[in-house]
Amino acid sequence: MGKKWSRWLIVPLACAGFSISFGVYADNKFNLGKEKAKVCMTCHGVNGISSIQSYPNLRGQKMSYLITSLKSYQSRERTGGLAVLMQQQADALSDEDMSDIAYYYSQLGSEFK
Repeated sequence: MGKKWSRWLIVPLACAGFSISFGVYADNKFNLGKEKAKVCMTCHGVNGISSIQSYPNLRGQKMSYLITSLKSYQSRERTGGLAVLMQQQADALSDEDMSDIAYYYSQLGSEFK
């Protein structure tokens, strides 16, 4: 009987531990992204909503889209409009920076934050 009860306790406790550690990871990634995105906020707005018509809103944008866009600027695949400005910004970012910034903007406006 003791083993049966221990099985019922292990699964929920393991899930709770995972949830807590993922929550801490997500909070850290969000805060890192927010810190790294400060330069982005100049054009794209503090809350990810741009006040300048020609600059897109980033708030709530899909993480994969943001990463793909930044990589496209970095590789010079995106060249239209104000691409030169974004190319210069993207050149300064590592893959981890892009991931952190994309995570930050993807979470803005969600129930998570």
